[in-house]
Parts: sequence; structure tokens; C-alpha cells
Amino acid sequence: MTFQAFIVRPFGTKEVTKRDKATGDFTTVTIDFDLVEKELIAPALEAVNLLGGTTGKIFEAGDIREDMFSLLLLADVVIADITIHNANAFYELGIRHAFRDKKTILLKCPGLAETPFDILGYRYISYEKEDPAAALSDLIRALKDTLIADRQDSPVFKVLPWLKARDTEKYLIIPEDFRKEVQFYIRIRQTDRLALLTEEVRGFAWEVPALRLIGEGQFRLKGYEGARQTWEQILRRIPHDREANDRLSTIYNRLAEAAPSQVQQLKYLALCDQAVTHLLNTAASLEQNRKAEVYALLARNTKGHWMASWSSKPTTHEKQVAALTSPFLRKAYEYYERGFTEDLNHYYSGGNALGLLSVMIALAELQPGTWEIDFESTEKAQLALNQYKDRQKELGRMVKGSIEAAEKRSEYSGKEDPWLLIALADVSCMIESRPERVRLLYEMAIKSLIDFNLDSARRQLLIYKELGVLSANVEAALNVFPTSPSAPETHFLLFTGHMIDKEGRVDQAGNPDPRFPVEKEANARQAIFEKVKQEQEKVECQLLGLAGGACGGDILFHEVCQELGIPTQLLLALPRDQFLNESVQFAGPQWVERFDAIYHSREKCRETLSETKELPNWLKKKPSYSIWERNNLWMLHKALANGGECMTLIALWDGKPGDAGGGTEHMVMQAQARGAKTVVINVKELN
Repeated sequence: MTFQAFIVRPFGTKEVTKRDKATGDFTTVTIDFDLVEKELIAPALEAVNLLGGTTGKIFEAGDIREDMFSLLLLADVVIADITIHNANAFYELGIRHAFRDKKTILLKCPGLAETPFDILGYRYISYEKEDPAAALSDLIRALKDTLIADRQDSPVFKVLPWLKARDTEKYLIIPEDFRKEVQFYIRIRQTDRLALLTEEVRGFAWEVPALRLIGEGQFRLKGYEGARQTWEQILRRIPHDREANDRLSTIYNRLAEAAPSQVQQLKYLALCDQAVTHLLNTAASLEQNRKAEVYALLARNTKGHWMASWSSKPTTHEKQVAALTSPFLRKAYEYYERGFTEDLNHYYSGGNALGLLSVMIALAELQPGTWEIDFESTEKAQLALNQYKDRQKELGRMVKGSIEAAEKRSEYSGKEDPWLLIALADVSCMIESRPERVRLLYEMAIKSLIDFNLDSARRQLLIYKELGVLSANVEAALNVFPTSPSAPETHFLLFTGHMIDKEGRVDQAGNPDPRFPVEKEANARQAIFEKVKQEQEKVECQLLGLAGGACGGDILFHEVCQELGIPTQLLLALPRDQFLNESVQFAGPQWVERFDAIYHSREKCRETLSETKELPNWLKKKPSYSIWERNNLWMLHKALANGGECMTLIALWDGKPGDAGGGTEHMVMQAQARGAKTVVINVKELN
């Protein structure tokens, strides 16, 4: 996450006339404000990863006021030098203080001018005009504190407590071509391209709303790992963001359910607790429906803790005992019921409350001795169980009525809710005594949800099956669900490497500069073979190779994988003809033939990043960025689909920077920064 700063200051060298209060004599002092920025402000911004500048950097645009006002409103931090009575500087500071209540830092070289009354008494960072850099550590500390602090520093907001700071996102316009690009990738379910966009929007003023758009798309596509990273970026920028906490509470819960180990499961559940706690702290100001959703989130997370308490037990009996004695069972039920009480239209909460209550009753009847432990006597245990049974009947009627009311609303509005039938089937599984009826209701629901993901409905039934409760109804329901074999876990082998040298390759000075000469092809192929073979022997799950199609390393990698029986995807930055012209033709017709053999054999497993080398309009302003950097990041995010632990980068590299951006060095650095295993084959060491 990149933060933005704006600097308010005088420009150039200024002469300041001072009057000695004791003698009455006047002296002239000179101060270089450009030097202050160069030696103090700019290094401090760089130290805390802040991008920014002054109005001087937008002066060429003509009338700078629109840009200036935008920057004063939108900047995460404003640094204002109030050393002298500069009209422009104080005007800009006043605008900032009127727009934003927080995150403005004052700088001053003391003794040159009196501080105006309006800001007298406010803290500022002091520096000496002869040595501004001496205050660098103070400014860095102030910037770090300001970025994480939630303290008002605007005198306007302090004296007008009813005044509200502007919601800056309302003033940020996402470029239309970017919005269309996101929507297109959502429509074609390209989560790797959405992940690429999260990196490319860094540094733009509209970064946060863009991340919201991307994160929502990843969430809808159930790309929970990518969605987690996107929404966490927003949370790092805005620590108490309600929408980010809302989405992350669900995402953490889903990741906990799919976690390969209990340690990871508990980690995600703890993160979910934090997100939901934040939402609960704001619940008082929410509307009824939102309150219901917040309590449903809390209940779902508590349910996750409950499942973690018994799911690893080896036998059904042990699972039942652990599930019944876990305090999380009653808590989860009570939270769901609280959500339903907040809004009786929220049938989701009611249905889940009914489900957990039914599980509790069924477990109490299966394990009566365990149930009675919490009560003073058998009679009191039975009385409590009877009360829960009465509540089960009452709740069943209420939830059924809520679903029927929702059906009526849907009918009147003409807007179908496809989940109503599955909700009704779920209720029948809890209270119906005829398994045939349960089966019929699930059949009807599944037919209406033919294009929807049924995993959540099936997952709930599998919980009941694992606990051995409601067995007849659960078996009848599960029999009508279509079988969908789970995709095998994939470990990605991503390749990057040099092209075969052009004949007579030279460096910028015109000296011979061989990097991957043609005579090293056979040795390079053997080295790639050995590294791929080693990964094949180490990794237990399915392997999939990813690489471009350039002459040299890319083509060798595809050929080696084919020999070893490892499928590969061909990922091209540009369409075939353009790509051949850029990265294959110069090496001769034999390389074109080898490229085409790979290209045509991978008709169903090849992708092209772009139709042209030209970047989208919204991306053209990104400094020092080209189609080749974009291509590297796109390929990398494809390989990171299952996380950094499930990919290996194999690089044929001489260890030097490339001739241009987006080369082998760039890919290696980017992969290592994301924790991916990297295997380097040093071209210079090939004999």
C-alpha cells in the first residue's frame, strides 16, 4: 500500500528581516526552502514509503488550483512549512485544515517569524536552516506516528466539534476503462488478472476505491486468498474501515474452513474475531438488517471455533461428546438467534439458529450422560432439554414464516431470491419427520439453483453427517446433490529465463556481451531438466508448468516438461504474430518451428495478456512500466493462485540486470518478495 503526501511550503531562497527585541536592530536572514525539501522532507517521505510533491510539480498544467485543491483534500499526509509568513503556504494550510481533521504535520525553522495566532500552540517539527537534515529522524518519527494515529490536529475541527471531515472517496473518480477492465475479468472469472490489478493501482489517488472494486470481485468469485490480500491492503490504509472488516470476517471464516492445519484454522478464526469485534463496536449505529448480519458474522465465526473443537476427534462418539460440551455451541446458537431477533426478515440467521439448536438437542439425546453434567440433577437436565425442544418448535415456525414472507415479497417485486427454496429445505431437514419430504424439497431447490454454487448447503449437511445427527433426513438430502469431484491441489512451476543471444550481442558501450550464447543451449536444457526433475520428485501433488514462449529458456522449459510428462500453459504477452516478431524470429526459423509446435499443441491451455504493447489509458501514467513488467506480474499471480508455498520459480539467469524492464531479474525479485521458492540456474556457470 502506497500512501500519498503533499508538501505545502515557500519556494526557492527567501530573505527574512528580523528585529532584535533588545536592541531594536534589523538583520536579514536567508533560508533555502528547496534545500529543506531536498535534505529533510524528501528523505523522510522516502523512508516511510510516501509518494508526494508540491504544487511546483504540477505548475506546467496551467491553472494549478484544481490539482492543488484535490491534493490538499486527498493526500494521506500534508507537511506544511510555516517558517515564514508566506501567503500561499498559509492559504493551502487553511484549506487542508478545513477539509481534513487529521494527518497534517507542521514544520518550522524557529526564530524567523512569529507563529500566527490561529495555529499558535500547535506542535511542529523544528529544524535548523543551516542543517535541515539534522531533524530527519524527528520528521520520520512524526510521519510514522501520524500515519497510524487517529488524533485531530486541525484547529477548525477542534473548535467546531459538529463539523465532519470529508469522506475523500466520494471525490475520487475511478477511470472508466479501469472499471470496465475489472468488470470484464470478473465476468470471465480471471482472479489472477484481478490480483495483477491490485498491484498496478498502487500510487494512484483512486487506489482505495479501486481496491474495493477488485476485492468485491475476488470475493464474489470465491477467490478468498486474493480477496484477503486486497481487503487487508484497504485495512492497512484505513484501520477501522467497516466494509473491509465486514468482508474480511467472512473471508477469514472461509479460509479457516479450508485450512490444511489446525494452527492455520485457529489463526484465521482469531483474525475473524478481530474483524467481527470491530463491527460489533459499530452495531449500535446500524440499521436492523445490518445488525442482523453482524450478529450472523459473529455467530458464524463462533461456529468455526465450535467445529475446530471437535472435528479432529477420531471417532463419532468422541466428536459428539466434544461438540456437546464445547461452550461455542450455545454461543453460536445464541448469536444467530440474536441476529434473527434483530430482524425477523433475516431468515439466514433464523435458519442457522434452528440448525444449531437441533444439533444440540440431537446430541443431548445421543449423549444423555454428557448433557446432564452441566445440571444439578437429571430432572433439571431433562427440563432444560424440554425447554429447548419447545423453542425448536417455536423457532421452526418463525423461520418458516420468515421464508414464506420473503417469498411473497419476491413475488410482489418480481425479483427472485434463488436461495429461498434451499432455506426452506434446510428448515425441513431440522423439523421434518419424513425423509422423503426432505428429499423432495432439496430436489426442487437444487433444480432452481442449477447455476449456483451449492457448496455451503452441502457443507452444512456434511457437518450433521459427521456428528451422526439427523441421519435419515441428512442422508435423503445428500443423495440429491450432484457430485462434483474436488480439483487436485496444484503446485506451479513458473519459468523465467534469457532468450538466446542475438548474433553479435553487445553492451551499451558497444563491447561484446554474451549472455546466453547458442553454444550453451544443450547445457542449459540439461540444467533445466535436472531442476524440473528434482521438483517433480519432491512435490507430491499435481505439477503444472507456466512459461512464456521466447526463444531460449522458455521453449526449452516447455520441451523439458513435455518429456517429463508435466503439462504446461503457454502464457504470451502479445498475440502470436506480434510475439514472434518481438521474441522469436531473430533467432532463426528453427526456433519459430519449435515455438509453433508448442503453440498449436496447447490450444486449450494458452493465454494472451494483451492485444498490443500499448498499456491501457489508465495505466499509462504509471512511471517506468511496460507490457513486459505487466506480463511478469500476470504470470507470477497465476503461479501464486495457491499461495507462495505451492509454487517454485525456475530462473535461467546470469545474475545481472536485464536490457530493459520486465526481464528475468524483475521476475526473480518479484517472486522472492512474495516468499516463493526460487531456483536459479546461473548461465555463466554452464560449460
